[in-house]
Amino acid sequence: MENKNLRFVYLVILALVWGSSFILIKRGLTGLTPFQLGSLRMIFAAVFLLIIGFNSIKKIQLRHWKYLALTASCGTFFPVYLFSYAQTEISSSVSAILNSLTPLHALLLGILIYKIDFQRRQIYGVIIGLIGSALLVLNGAANHPEQNYNYAILLIIASVLYALNVNFIKIYLSDLSPLSITTGNFLVMIIPAFIVLYFSGFFEAVQLQETQDVIGYIVVLGVVGTALANILFYQLIKISSPVFASSVTYLIPIVAFLWGLVDNESLTLIQLLGACIIMFGVYLSAKK
Repeated sequence: MENKNLRFVYLVILALVWGSSFILIKRGLTGLTPFQLGSLRMIFAAVFLLIIGFNSIKKIQLRHWKYLALTASCGTFFPVYLFSYAQTEISSSVSAILNSLTPLHALLLGILIYKIDFQRRQIYGVIIGLIGSALLVLNGAANHPEQNYNYAILLIIASVLYALNVNFIKIYLSDLSPLSITTGNFLVMIIPAFIVLYFSGFFEAVQLQETQDVIGYIVVLGVVGTALANILFYQLIKISSPVFASSVTYLIPIVAFLWGLVDNESLTLIQLLGACIIMFGVYLSAKK
């Protein structure tokens, strides 16, 4: 399959996987603290990647490690904790919506810092997608005043970090395979994640039934929603562009909202309109 068509396949798969991650975080937080959830997510992902990708580490040169540490921090380590902590106050659907700010940040950073050329149509696509996201956010806030939107700043910070990450990957690590990048990232993170897990009180809490009941959700979140998804995401960056790759965050809210409906979260007509606008923005940002 040509890269032009394959990138849309990857985009849809990533949207389904990452869109489902928010409901898994929501389930996990019923028995874990945000720091326990984030740490376990990274540890499970790291163990899985070291099993399937250990040999790929040999392809990583010394000059790559500083960028792997940078992308590990921006692309996973800090955002994982930020999203987990934010979802203690904000619904999974709204969290997914705010995550869709990533393409806008990727575009602005690419132009301002890395001098990457973007066509006007792509800029319009990002802006239109952002308008759709704003409709979803504002309508959600109006219908859920009990949610503390001060926590939204954590999600905005995470989206900026994600935007930095996609540019770092494209510019500094494009000569590495997606498996090498992902395995190297989690090799860097596994010890810091374990240290955070140790001081989070997890090894005392793990004796509780409510903690044991949610571990399965985090295994799926770590292996599928983090490890495998990151490999696919880095492959998408290699065959497309940072802006197109980050446009997956426009589709994620749609999947998250469908899960929200299953979990009795409301979806209004205005939110549905916002979702359609987001889809149109993705279409424009993908056109060359």
